[in-house]
Amino acid sequence: MAPPTQSRPGRTLAVLAVLIGLLYGFVWLAAPTALGDDQLSAGQRYQPRLGLDLEGGTSVILTPRRAEGAGPVPKDSLNQAVSIIRNRVDSFGVAESEVTTAGDNIVISIPGKQDKSILDTVQQTAELRFRQVLLSGPGVATPTSTASPSAATSTPSASPEPSTSGSASGSASPSPTASTDNRAVPRALRANSSPSASATETPATTSTPAPTASAPPGTGQAAITPELQQEFAELDCTDPEAVRQELRTPGRDNPKKPLVTCDEDGAEKYILGPAEVLGTDVDTATADLAMNNQGVATGGWVVNLKFTGEGKKKFGDVTRRLFAEQGDLNRFAIVLDGLSVSAPTTNAVITNGEATISGNFTQDEARDLANVLKFGALPLTFDPGEVQEVSATLGGEQLRAGVIAGAIGLALVVLYSLLYYRGLGLVTAASLLVAGVITYGMVALLGWQLGFRLSLAGVAGLIVAIGITADSFVVYFERIRDEVRDGRTLRVAVETGWARARRTILAADFVSFFAAAVLYLLSVGGVRGFAFTLGLTTLIDIVVVFLFTKPLVTLLARTTFFGQGHPLSGLSPDRLGAPRRTLTTRPPSRRPAVATRIPKEASS
Repeated sequence: MAPPTQSRPGRTLAVLAVLIGLLYGFVWLAAPTALGDDQLSAGQRYQPRLGLDLEGGTSVILTPRRAEGAGPVPKDSLNQAVSIIRNRVDSFGVAESEVTTAGDNIVISIPGKQDKSILDTVQQTAELRFRQVLLSGPGVATPTSTASPSAATSTPSASPEPSTSGSASGSASPSPTASTDNRAVPRALRANSSPSASATETPATTSTPAPTASAPPGTGQAAITPELQQEFAELDCTDPEAVRQELRTPGRDNPKKPLVTCDEDGAEKYILGPAEVLGTDVDTATADLAMNNQGVATGGWVVNLKFTGEGKKKFGDVTRRLFAEQGDLNRFAIVLDGLSVSAPTTNAVITNGEATISGNFTQDEARDLANVLKFGALPLTFDPGEVQEVSATLGGEQLRAGVIAGAIGLALVVLYSLLYYRGLGLVTAASLLVAGVITYGMVALLGWQLGFRLSLAGVAGLIVAIGITADSFVVYFERIRDEVRDGRTLRVAVETGWARARRTILAADFVSFFAAAVLYLLSVGGVRGFAFTLGLTTLIDIVVVFLFTKPLVTLLARTTFFGQGHPLSGLSPDRLGAPRRTLTTRPPSRRPAVATRIPKEASS
């Protein structure tokens, strides 16, 4: 029987060596040179990041803000806030975090030394609202007498006219956004290139086209009451964060009423109409690279929004109405947690239910904003408590105990393989070593790249994986031994045994990975860490068996020690009970003998 087509084991092993080298190269590139104020050494950059139970971390207590005389915080709202905060923390790549309740408070514990900006982000209310601009002006306080509601009734001479790129009929093709200093620009909404006219200017009188959609109550110049005008004149936006904190007072920022607020830079202030599109109307938000008209990345980062079915209809109705307006009434403010991140003009009707928040975002800023918008606004407003360091709940002793347990388990598996498979057990030891090298590199890479943290539960998953990995080798070795028992040579047995064993190995690993995936999706906390490491090592097992174990056995089968079945190789035909192959001699030739003529001189 001719042996099956054999692969090139040397090339496969070389490919694996290159992949391992690239893995550790990526770890070096992914690891920062410093963490906070501490410089990282070369050894620390290759160390896995540990979880809260092994390293400790940072903890903050969030206290819900309640109006005076209000009752207890509803449990449903508190549980919803916990779920949203947990999703935000996990989406930022911070694994093994803990978000729990303590009475009416929420306790957030994040492993390791964290940037305070992460804690600031997860506690954001993230109330996203789209409001029509009724009146705008410089972000400084002005005398009450100089501001007049009539400024909103006509078009300021400094404001550009609406672009003709859109139509009131509801074109679904939004025009590209212009480059502006605004922090956010919805698609087909172009930000003003200059601030709108202040309330102290005397605007030119022009006629205002009739809106194509009826305005909801509380919008338009009729909503600017003397009280709003007084508040607008006295508002000072030199400290936007102070304005944001004041707007967080319960009942202060009512989506059903007009709002006097500032932009994030404090350069402009507004009187805004009631919220017409809410954050709950956003279906999803993603951080992407900004594109120009030709679809080429410009290097900046934006947050792309997609609205729900109801939100798409609301957004289309609002842009259709505002497109027919002029001046401030043509502007649409995007308000996040009380402050306007942009107030662009409407230059087209948007009916595709998409918008883009753009500006001078870094990748991390765009990702963080997309995450808080994607998972929704917190149902409560929180006051952050004291941020403090948390010591490890288990500490290094437990980690050392886990490492010792793993080393003992590994040694027992290797010892059993050597006693049972003899020389072939060396393949098991080498394969487990390679699997350990790859696993360590992956844990380190995922720690720096995705924020994965190795907890004690994760260490348990790595220990359990030793048995799963060894099981794959056992399946393959037993197939080879079965082929040898059937009388095949070792070279043939290696190939035919692999063809039968790999299906079993893939089926077993698929079951293990499927179980780990289900456990990861249905669990929280440390159990997810166990499931994650179990699934990761299952995938690594497939890589090691295909790229190392099988090619190595193929090379060993070509040696005299293994190929001729030495008693210590573990593949001796006599020990395995293979039928003895008898040597046969070549039958005598049936060709007639050729007579040889002897010369006479020799015969005499």
